Amino acid sequence: AAAMSVGAAHAQSNVTMYGIIDAAVEYYNNADAAGNSLTRMPSLGGGMFPSRLGFKGSEDLGDDLKAIFTLENGFYVDSGALGQNRLFGRQAFVGLAGKWGQVTFGRNYNMIYNSMFEVDIVGPSQYGLGAIDPAIPNGRSDNSIAYKGVFDRYTVGATYSLGRDVSNAGGPSGTSCAGENAVDAQACREWSAMVRYDSPAGGVVIGYDRVNGGAGAAAGLTRSGLTDTRLNLAGYIRFGEWKLAGGALSRRNEGATATPDSRLYYIEASCKVTAALTIDGEMARLDYRNSGNDTNQAMIRAMLDLSKRTTAYVATGHISNHGSAAIALSAGGSVGVGKAQNGVIAGLKHSF
Repeated sequence: AAAMSVGAAHAQSNVTMYGIIDAAVEYYNNADAAGNSLTRMPSLGGGMFPSRLGFKGSEDLGDDLKAIFTLENGFYVDSGALGQNRLFGRQAFVGLAGKWGQVTFGRNYNMIYNSMFEVDIVGPSQYGLGAIDPAIPNGRSDNSIAYKGVFDRYTVGATYSLGRDVSNAGGPSGTSCAGENAVDAQACREWSAMVRYDSPAGGVVIGYDRVNGGAGAAAGLTRSGLTDTRLNLAGYIRFGEWKLAGGALSRRNEGATATPDSRLYYIEASCKVTAALTIDGEMARLDYRNSGNDTNQAMIRAMLDLSKRTTAYVATGHISNHGSAAIALSAGGSVGVGKAQNGVIAGLKHSF
């Protein structure tokens, strides 16, 4: 009884449920080689803010030490289906936190994802950078150990995965590279690192991510000796009601033998027009080295806060593909090879 009472005295556990529900309707042209248009409710990524349901909690262990956990589910409002091919596909980890930072174990965001905070103003929206490089909004690793620490205005972080993606469902959330292989220790490993500086006036960040391939893995990474690396260099500034940001993401994918090297350049801006109305947008270019298969993208968005938790939005975007490029403006959408595409989307987001 004494042991039970001591345990109860130290248990100061707090659990929070939270989420976002976002649904939209969009129209875009050149959905196929014949140039047909399409009107739909997008599934992947929802409208402008990916829908989710999460649980997070902490327990005070004493001496400035806490136990922490997060379980976060992604889902599609148009059908109610699970996202990321998992029950808790967005995040699933447990760990310890203190003044020194936090260490977590499970399915964690990698540091390319973390390096996009503040500099990717538009964020994981339907017409954002994720349409060009799906690894940006889907920067998560299974079987991973993650560290992140904030020291005054500096943030440092790193992850290491023993097997980066157990799902074989296809797409950015299922690249079939489970790893944890006794025969081939390097198969499907991943590591990432980040250093950033943030101040009220602006900040800079550098993030790096490297994944190894494995038998049957997607993106041409069919053996562990092949790697796919990304390096993100970016910054942002604030002045008055304005915020400007930009960066360059360099990639070398050894699984893409014809065009392994690419650069993604992006510039974004936002302005708080009134207390309730924000206008933002971006311009981006994906440049494949020594290739004409490049893509340009632009979008502008208006968001109106109807309350502290409910936001209505409308956005329009344009993407132009060259050569054999066929990147759709909308995540999960389609476009004819080498065709340009215009789209408009309107929706509603509610957070809780």
